[in-house]
Amino acid sequence: MRTSDDGAHPLLPEAGRPRRILVTGWFSFLHGEATAGDVLALDRVREVLDGADLPYDVAWSPGFRPEELSLDRADPRDYSHLVFVCGPLHGLRIEQLHERYAQCVRVAVGVSVIDPSSPAVQGFHRVLARDASGAAAPDLAARAPLPDPVPLVGVILTHGQQEYGGRRLHEAVAETVTGWLAGVDCARLDLETRLDSRDWRLAATPGQLESLLRRLDLVVTDRLHGLVLGLRSGVPVLAVDPVAGGAKVAAQGRVWGWPAVVPGEHVCAGALDRWLHWCLSPEGRTAAAGIAGSTARDPADTLLAALHHEA
Repeated sequence: MRTSDDGAHPLLPEAGRPRRILVTGWFSFLHGEATAGDVLALDRVREVLDGADLPYDVAWSPGFRPEELSLDRADPRDYSHLVFVCGPLHGLRIEQLHERYAQCVRVAVGVSVIDPSSPAVQGFHRVLARDASGAAAPDLAARAPLPDPVPLVGVILTHGQQEYGGRRLHEAVAETVTGWLAGVDCARLDLETRLDSRDWRLAATPGQLESLLRRLDLVVTDRLHGLVLGLRSGVPVLAVDPVAGGAKVAAQGRVWGWPAVVPGEHVCAGALDRWLHWCLSPEGRTAAAGIAGSTARDPADTLLAALHHEA
């Protein structure tokens, strides 16, 4: 094993031009971990290989991307080189990688070397470390190609409201909405309207929550105040009324003339997709902005008269 931190090309000169490269990492192992940093580091390596017009495949964990090539299906005979990307070099799984791809030239890049003498490290022909023996180099994720921006979506769901009894559709609505969201290309932020000054994960004041809401591109909710606070912040809201026959969520949608309210009985991926596109369109954004800061009359406007009447 040879280590290098001088920016040398990761492929050994004596190995010649690779026939085909298998790119691996902790994201390749069945019970490994695919982190954002690991995948961005992979994108940086792919950028380099694409720029050199080198043929390669990426091995993914079947638990993370079951439809993609996995290590079990990556025949060692198809590859002349193996590249391991990012993460710490230690443990049995990396040692087994050396055994399975013993005939390949094996290179590790952007990795952490904890114990240089371990078999996991020694099995590589070349290690281009990000940190080893006190030396450090920039992590690969820092120079990865910038991904396309995606919408930032706040998700505010309730699993309570027992007062609606047999009309409750909350569990079915939550299952449909969250299952649908898992397939939407967006950044999801799980939010609560409940305030708590003792739990750092929750807002302690309405102002703290609204500071979050104003930064969103969309709110997805089955809560009345998820709808109201989103629109109050000028953010489009895709709302689902989780009560059969409609209740307070649908009522608020009518009050504000907000069309993106799906009845719980009819919630499905198709309906959610249609309203998602409308909410994120210029029309949806303009409609939400028009509602923000509304001075429409509400019941408090008649409170004083009611108090004087009762007195």
